Amino acid sequence: MAVSIRLRREGALNRPDDKAVVADSRSPRDGKFIEMLGTYDPKKTGQNSVLKLDRIDHWISKGAQPSDTVRSLIKKNRKQAATAAPEAEEREEEPAQEEASADAEPTESAASSSASE
Repeated sequence: MAVSIRLRREGALNRPDDKAVVADSRSPRDGKFIEMLGTYDPKKTGQNSVLKLDRIDHWISKGAQPSDTVRSLIKKNRKQAATAAPEAEEREEEPAQEEASADAEPTESAASSSASE
């Protein structure tokens, strides 16, 4: 069985919403599929797709062939994931610094309110 990773068209008229699916290459575009791997909104700008990259890697290792559009979406999502990983680490460090400064502020305000009484 030849398996492909392709887009399945859903949504309303003039409001497309595509799903990235693993399907038998002989089945129709909107026919039955094996597994849904993510979503793609062609009308949205910027980051307009969400894909399960681990499952995509699994299916590619089993011999599934992504379509040209899905291949470009995978590339964009991998790039987005690579740039988001260092930013996530920075965000984890920042709350610790903010908590330390937040702890210092109540003692100052409590000291000033008790001094005014």
